[in-house]
Amino acid sequence: MQKYADYIKRIEIDSLWSGKKHIVWELNPRVNILSGINGQGKSTIINKVVKGLSQGGEFPSHMLKGVKIDVEPVDARWIRYDMIRSIDSPLQPSAEGDGFINGMDAMKNSPLWGRVEGASLLDFQLYNLQRKYLDYQVNIGNRIIAELQKGNMDAAQLLSQKKTRFQDIVDDLFSETGKKIVRTENEIRFTQIGEMLMPYQLSSGEKQMLAILLTVLVEDDQAYVLFMDEPEVSLHIEWQKRLIDLCLELNPHVQIILTTHSPAVIMNGWMDSVTEVSDITV
Repeated sequence: MQKYADYIKRIEIDSLWSGKKHIVWELNPRVNILSGINGQGKSTIINKVVKGLSQGGEFPSHMLKGVKIDVEPVDARWIRYDMIRSIDSPLQPSAEGDGFINGMDAMKNSPLWGRVEGASLLDFQLYNLQRKYLDYQVNIGNRIIAELQKGNMDAAQLLSQKKTRFQDIVDDLFSETGKKIVRTENEIRFTQIGEMLMPYQLSSGEKQMLAILLTVLVEDDQAYVLFMDEPEVSLHIEWQKRLIDLCLELNPHVQIILTTHSPAVIMNGWMDSVTEVSDITV
């Protein structure tokens, strides 16, 4: 049976680039914010860890050379994780093929999306999250049925609350533009002044926030690690302030590891969770 880590305790990188900068970062089980001026290596630290994890299989065997992570519990050999990036760019499939070609075709032909022109990486990410959201609802539905069959009405009601809370949060965030989630649909759609909107029709900031919240929700309260590289880009300052709190509300078992330039991200009591790159360089 695969044993998954609850969180990452420590990240060590022998050399950040060109044989320079040995990194040792002791992590908090819940929130870790990496700060520093441009060029110090914030994104590089995150990217090296994620690149190693993305190879799949057990760690540490597939981690990049010179990159070491310690986890809790110590004998865990698998990590659930997600990565949110701030840069949204046009979807440009490589000549060798990287999954985006089939992904674009699927997006354009899917009834969940309709016709997508000029799709971006964020649109592709949202498309995949949309499918995970459907799976999440099926899983929740099956568990609700099981609880009802046992006569556990309170437990069944509790299981449905997280999805409802997610919908309430999104409605609240998007309220200034009059967008609301259509709650009679299993897939995510919005109404705005009587018009139906798909996720790819949202603004960049709305897409970014929706992607983050969906990513957290569909992990279904499991312990996992959420890496975010400057997630505040495109986000309204009030959304930046609420970002960490909303993620923890949707999944209290998530460990957040993010880089940021924005003071707003730490305004709601997260100053003590900030680490400067210079402080972990030895």
